[in-house]
Amino acid sequence: MKNFWCERAWLPDGVAARVLVRVDRAGTITEVSTVDTIPLGCERLYGMVFPGFANAHSHAFHRALRGRTHGGGGTFWTWRDEMYRVAASLTPERYLVLARAVYAEMAVAGVTAVGEFHYLHDGGNEMGEALRRAAADAGVRITLLDACYLAGGIGRAVSGVQERFSDGTAERWAARVAELREDDNTRIGAAIHSVRAVPREELAVVAGAFPDRPLHVHLSEQPAENEQTLAAYGLTPTELLHEAGALTPRTTAVHATHLSTKDISLLGAAGVGACFCPTTEADLADGIGPARELSDAGSPLSLGSDQHAVVDPLLEARGLEHGERLRTGQRGRFAPAELVDALTNHAAIGWAGGGRIAVGAPADLVAVGLDSVRTAGSAPEQVPLTATAADVRVVVSGGRVVARDGVHETLGDVGKLLKAVV
Repeated sequence: MKNFWCERAWLPDGVAARVLVRVDRAGTITEVSTVDTIPLGCERLYGMVFPGFANAHSHAFHRALRGRTHGGGGTFWTWRDEMYRVAASLTPERYLVLARAVYAEMAVAGVTAVGEFHYLHDGGNEMGEALRRAAADAGVRITLLDACYLAGGIGRAVSGVQERFSDGTAERWAARVAELREDDNTRIGAAIHSVRAVPREELAVVAGAFPDRPLHVHLSEQPAENEQTLAAYGLTPTELLHEAGALTPRTTAVHATHLSTKDISLLGAAGVGACFCPTTEADLADGIGPARELSDAGSPLSLGSDQHAVVDPLLEARGLEHGERLRTGQRGRFAPAELVDALTNHAAIGWAGGGRIAVGAPADLVAVGLDSVRTAGSAPEQVPLTATAADVRVVVSGGRVVARDGVHETLGDVGKLLKAVV
């Protein structure tokens, strides 16, 4: 296993220059120090080296929709119709090829761990196993967040392609998920698709099924979800999840866009994480959620690319701050270090040791160039506000180089992989 010398590195206590990262055979960091002389045999990483990025919210098959849903404007709901058409076309074999390309796209952008919010089940685990294999092929660790999806809306049965998503009951969903096994590259988690897709009486079953694993949920992405939940139950979606015991520190609320003051307090008091997906939330005209208020209330933040309108973790981080500026008219709502914390929040998807360049952490390193037309002249500490995925030079996952200059080390040209399948 190689050791790595970093021209500059984003360490837990700040940016340091001339950093040596020693790595053992298992791909774990054993030493972090500064050196005046570069030892022989080290891989040299120039620019700013960040910990590996975590993509906390992905729907791999949505990547097939990029650039195909903008005719006539449309809404979230017309976009969903297009998504259903893609879902109807997938087999495990085709999903493996598509997901492998999608995860390779993430790898070259600096992602070393992904939370896959998985609801295309077909009553079995073949699709999930395809995702597991695709992530391993791309050199990206995966948390398979298997989502319970039982209803086509509040008080409505699943129909059409939604039948591929449903196990019928929460008990049958839990029994199927229990058959999935973790490995060195895979964690298994759970998800409540939404309070629209899991009836009130089933929520507690899903929330309690796997108490030691991550639990994710789409929350208040659209005003219509809030309106329907209030009309049916007299509660907001957050209040309904609270009633079911689903709000805990292992829970992550995805989107968390249209929240009341009480919702924010409930989420923060319970230590529920909040995953924002700024490029998707902009693409679907979802709105801008109260990220600063949630963070201040006690909710750790993470970031995701969701439907993959863009796969660029640095752009997601910048979008978090820019959304706050647009929403409030104030700059500097999040310091660059806070953006990096969200960008590298591996704990949100069950990889608690990741997301830092420190002894005991996986050797996940992302070298970002400081000499491009975007980053030249940037203060190193402000690179998260100037760089994009195009500036990612080298990506190391578990001590192994997986990408250089936008090309995957084993899978090659990712654009060709995607063009062949989308």
